[in-house]
Amino acid sequence: MTSPAVLDPAIAARLKRDAQGLVAAIVQQHDTGEVLMLGWMDDEALRRTLDEGRVTFWSRSRGEYWRKGDTSGHVQHVRSVALDCDGDALLVRVDQVGAACHTGDRTCFDAGDLAASVVEP
Repeated sequence: MTSPAVLDPAIAARLKRDAQGLVAAIVQQHDTGEVLMLGWMDDEALRRTLDEGRVTFWSRSRGEYWRKGDTSGHVQHVRSVALDCDGDALLVRVDQVGAACHTGDRTCFDAGDLAASVVEP
């Protein structure tokens, strides 16, 4: 009998999760640096992402795991995963196939600029 796969305890110990046990995962196109989207991962979603080479998230609205691209075909192939210095955010670099956003846009950050004041250094 084989035991179920679990996230490496050394990685799990470094994560600082929110009250729901989640960590923000920023997804970036590996070769251009384009920020594509933000999703949420718990330990199992992160384990699947690291083990399978495809990005898996925890859907807060549906209360279930979803692997990006399984229904849309817009797959995210993992190139690297890094944890920030505080342990509360992941940077997932991917090779994005098709749109990253559920709206069909390349990135979720095409919803419009908020016209922030820009101060030159």
